[in-house]
Amino acid sequence: MLSFLKLQDGTNKKRIFFLVIMALLLISGSLLFNSPGQTQLINVKFPNGAFLKSEVADTPEKLLFGLAFRPSLPDDEAMLYIFGESGPHRVWTKEFQFPVDVIWVDESKIIVHLEKDIPPCSDNPCTWYGPPPKNARYILEANAGFISREKVTVGNKLKFALFIP
Repeated sequence: MLSFLKLQDGTNKKRIFFLVIMALLLISGSLLFNSPGQTQLINVKFPNGAFLKSEVADTPEKLLFGLAFRPSLPDDEAMLYIFGESGPHRVWTKEFQFPVDVIWVDESKIIVHLEKDIPPCSDNPCTWYGPPPKNARYILEANAGFISREKVTVGNKLKFALFIP
């Protein structure tokens, strides 16, 4: 057995029990604070009245993976990437399972760049899209076809509102 677990009298049950309880507390705490219920949703409203219920990507993990590995995305949903500051942000579709439209938005919530029907990528390396001609603070990824269907254009002003179910 592991020597650091043994007590001087040779019993180690108490130490093993303590370690198991601590491991369970750490795991349950991790699940509680990173659960899907903690995901923030924002309604992004377009000038024509269309909206997208957008999952906020504001953690390093979500900013890195985004929609990767997801089998699909409902038509009225999107992923909203929120960056710490405006800049020439780029995206790729590494390990995406479906094509997307990408919308770059500045701090004033004005669309500064669009890319339509970006295909999924499983190659290495994948194509990068962007940077936009003007700095962006937000990137919105929706199902391919959204930009054309809703007649979204550069210069449109968006409205963001906290989603309340």
